This record gives sequence, C-alpha cells and structure tokens, in this order.
Amino acid sequence: MATESESDHILFLSRELLDDIELQRLEADKLLLKCSRLARLAGTDEIKQWIKLEIEGYSTSKQLSDYYMSRTGRWSNFEEQTGYWGPLAQIEENIRVQRQRIDVSKVESLSGDGLIGAMRMNRDAQQALAKSISSMVAIRSRVLNMLHTFVVSVYYEREFAKVAESTFEQYKKDVDALIAAHAGDVLEKLPSVVARLREGGDEAISQALTTCRRIIDSFADAIYPPQTGSYNLGGNDLSLDASKHQNRINVYVAERTESKSRRIRIRQNLANLYDRVSTGVHTDVTTEEAFSLFLNVYLFLGEVLHLGEAKKKETAVA
Repeated sequence: MATESESDHILFLSRELLDDIELQRLEADKLLLKCSRLARLAGTDEIKQWIKLEIEGYSTSKQLSDYYMSRTGRWSNFEEQTGYWGPLAQIEENIRVQRQRIDVSKVESLSGDGLIGAMRMNRDAQQALAKSISSMVAIRSRVLNMLHTFVVSVYYEREFAKVAESTFEQYKKDVDALIAAHAGDVLEKLPSVVARLREGGDEAISQALTTCRRIIDSFADAIYPPQTGSYNLGGNDLSLDASKHQNRINVYVAERTESKSRRIRIRQNLANLYDRVSTGVHTDVTTEEAFSLFLNVYLFLGEVLHLGEAKKKETAVA
C-alpha cells in the first residue's frame, strides 16, 4: 500500500467493491464500511453523509434524512413520518429473522376447537410478515443499486483517467524527445513556466506567458531559421526574416503536409495562441487559463514536430 498511489488504490478499491456488490460477497455492515472508505477518497460530501446514514440509521434531526428516506423507499407513511429508520444492517437482519418466523409458522401443529381461528390468525400473520419483508427487500435493493451506481462512476472515471494519463505520458515522452532533438533550448524553458504558474499571482502569470511567447519564438528559430526573401504560400508572399516567427512555422508546416484543412487549423491555432500569450502579459488571465494556454503551446509544438517525423518516414519509404 505504501508504494501504491492514491489513484491506483481508488481504482483497486472500486473494482473490488463492484465484485462485492455484484457477487453479494459482503454483509451490509461490512459493505457500507468499505464504501465509506471509497467515499472518503473519491466521493462527494453528500455521498459520505448518505452512507453514514445507512451505517448509523436515519433521524429527523440528521441532514439529508428525508431526501434519502424517499430515495431508498423507506417511508411507510410520509405524512405521519413513519418508516424504516434503521441502518441497512438492521433491515437485512430483520429480513432474515422474519423469514425464519414465516418458516416456523408453516410447520406449527394446530389442533383443537380453535383450529379454524388459529389458522386464520396464522395466515394473517404470515401475510403481514411477507408484506414487511417485501418492503425491506425493496429498500435493500435500492440501497445496493445506489451504492453500485456510485462505485461504477468512480471506477470508470478512474479507469478513464488512468488510460488518459498513460496515453498522455507516452505522448509527452515522444514530444520531449522531439523537442530535445530539434529545439533543445525550448525544453529548458518549460520547467520555468510550470514553476511560475504554481506560484500564482499576476506577476508570476505574466512571466509565465512571456516565457510561452519566447518558447514559440525559439521554436520557430530552431525548426526554420530566419532567411532572406519570401515564401509563396496560398498566393501570399510570406517574409521569413527574424521577426516573422509565425510565418516560418507555417512554412515549416506547409512543407510537411499536403492537407489544406490541417494547415489552416494549425495556422489559426498558432495565431490564436501567439495573440493570447502576448496579450495575456498585459491583461488579467487566471491561473487556470494560463495553465491551459501553456498546455496548448506544448501540444502545438508536439503536433508540428510530429509532422516532420511523418515526412521523414514517407521519404524513407519512397
């Protein structure tokens, strides 16, 4: 457990709980305690409070009691505030006990003058017990279904996050390797952006965005150094001098993909990014937006460099 990350533990625990519920491996009290552990790690405050009600029992003085009394079908009469207030474990035990009482009443020996009356009373008692059992079984089923829904949501959320994390980590390794090979100076600037953003505050964000703009400039210089003259792209003559960083990146892209739609998308993304990291130095940008811009810059560099790698592979095959 010490070497297991919290995310991995949550995934393992939720997977175990799914089996516990679906295969009916645990009694109510043990199942709820295990679900409570998952709720502490990955549940909302409301889920935690509800599971606590199922462990300790419901009460008119407890928060959310009426709402979850209704959701779990515990009311016998809402107007009179009567219902099944006990914890789930108590309901489960009552089901067991009342089923035993029905079984016992079926084999009781009845004789004597009051036979017919006794049989009628016995039948009425059995029917009352059966109705009570039916109500409690329905409550138990609803609670288990709600627990299952909670656990499933946590499981798939964590499973997706793990896949996304591993996918991004692999992509990050590829991009870092490409940046190191083609624009080593850029790779050295990336940690400073993250450090500034973690500091927070207007000045730190401004410095981070300034570095993002410099990263794009350095990237352009590395993959397509300044040149004299111009490049005709789509009928437009683009200057390739030292100040035209976006032009040089767009030419690099144009030389490595024939897809017009992809060229347009990359050009628009670059223009929007460059404008935002430049404007953002002088205007208010939240930490969250700054992080998003930085991530977008990083992914943009990766996409452009992967174009170059794809072109190399095509040339090698040819």
